[in-house]
Amino acid sequence: METGTPIGLIRKLTEYWGEIRNSRVGRALRNKYVLTASIFLVWLLIFDQNNLTDRRKSSREYHQLLQEKEYYLNKIREDRRRINELKTDNDNLEKFAREQYLMKKDNEDIFIIVDD
Repeated sequence: METGTPIGLIRKLTEYWGEIRNSRVGRALRNKYVLTASIFLVWLLIFDQNNLTDRRKSSREYHQLLQEKEYYLNKIREDRRRINELKTDNDNLEKFAREQYLMKKDNEDIFIIVDD
């Protein structure tokens, strides 16, 4: 008989199932405690509210947020340092005003050169 026919296919599947049942894994799965524990583990990993994929996604998001937090804390430190520098030194304040806000004295002209 050919394996392409339904009867041949059923025989092949029956032989394969017999091999699985008689193997070490098959005998372990017939134990009700192992089977129950396996189903429970699959349920926790795939179907539960806190499943593995959601926990990985949350972990990645958490680490990304920690990196962003560190970046913004460094920005805040730099800005505080710069504000303190501007408050204490009038030369730096004048330089900042000229560069950032294009301020000038009455007798000066400002030329803006743009690089393309």
